[in-house]
Amino acid sequence: MNTHATADAVDSFDAADLQALTDTVRRFALERVRPHLDAWEAAGEFPRDLYRDAADLSLLGLGYPEHLGGTPAPWRARNALSQTLARHGTSGGLMASLFSFNIGLPPVLAHGTPELQAEVVPPVLRGERIAALGITEPGGGSDVAALRTTARREGDDYVIDGEKVFITSGMRCDWLTLAVRTDANNKGASGISMLVVPMDRPGISRSALQKMGWHCSDTAHLRFDGVRVPVRYRLGEEGAGFRMVMGNFNGERLAMSAMALGFAQACYDEAVDWARQRQTFGAALIERQAIRHKLMDMRMRIESTQAWVDAVTARADAGEAGVPPPGRPKAEQPPRGAATHAQQGSVGAHSDWVAHVCLLKNHATQTMQFCADAAVQILGGMGFMRGTASERIYREVKVMMIGGGAEEIMKELAARQSGL
Repeated sequence: MNTHATADAVDSFDAADLQALTDTVRRFALERVRPHLDAWEAAGEFPRDLYRDAADLSLLGLGYPEHLGGTPAPWRARNALSQTLARHGTSGGLMASLFSFNIGLPPVLAHGTPELQAEVVPPVLRGERIAALGITEPGGGSDVAALRTTARREGDDYVIDGEKVFITSGMRCDWLTLAVRTDANNKGASGISMLVVPMDRPGISRSALQKMGWHCSDTAHLRFDGVRVPVRYRLGEEGAGFRMVMGNFNGERLAMSAMALGFAQACYDEAVDWARQRQTFGAALIERQAIRHKLMDMRMRIESTQAWVDAVTARADAGEAGVPPPGRPKAEQPPRGAATHAQQGSVGAHSDWVAHVCLLKNHATQTMQFCADAAVQILGGMGFMRGTASERIYREVKVMMIGGGAEEIMKELAARQSGL
């Protein structure tokens, strides 16, 4: 691989490239997603062909290294993709499943052997395989250090027993990056490791979960009963899994912030369009001062969130978050085993940056919540009807405020990272 070319590809991603990307994503959303979204929501899933469609447009490989089939790109490009698809696709469920690999693959890139990366990553970026992440368990969510799923060593295999719950893409994923306890005598963080699990192994059972929102995203309860996985599928060293999980969350939270901003914009777009068309008492709703003020309250929050997303993203691309921008050659990356990822995914563990990401995630999802509520109010009875973007986003707000770290956890982590 030409490492200098890879670095140059990231650095040379200019405004024209960004505009071309957002134009492509917008067309994909309006032509390939929106006409079918209601049917997919009713069916509880979207067709697997959509992965290939997205891959053909190079949307799945954005930010991944060239030698694995990706397109090196900075965080500002990846967040632009997330924000644009959220705004014009208007479905968190679609995005959660279509891009579940963006939380499943980063640990593989950071800590997997070159051979494992070559086996797992390229088929996912081509849209041929689906990757997901398995952390949360029935007995606990945010308390990762207390997880109970075990993986005991037997010769050249690990034998996995336990359960995971609320797993996005869990019903049809082909690869699962799984947090397990490899040290039965260590009940804390240092007893946790990470394995990549081929999901066709005997002993795996999957149960679909029904949700308030994200209807076209499959979500599963997974059970592992004596599942054997070769040791070569372990990521990094035994006992290093907790730091991998914590580092992985940072990139997820930044991406979720961009998504939440896009969904807030979708609500604003629909509310403005409705207010211009809807006639009440002989005039359009937009002529009512109360409605215009409500729209400006939405815009105020959207603009502040946009500014904060841009600022935090710029810091990540500048390397302030602890690692260089995504796509940098390995020689410029931290050593394997650090609580970051190489090339793509989580962006690091710099305390001030982490604090900002946590607070941004809260701010962005609160903006989404405010705008969804305001849009439903402006749409009135129509806002309560299935088929409007605002109704769907209104139902999807809470999972955005909980997933990737609940508000309360984000505040406490930000406080600790700030030295309080």
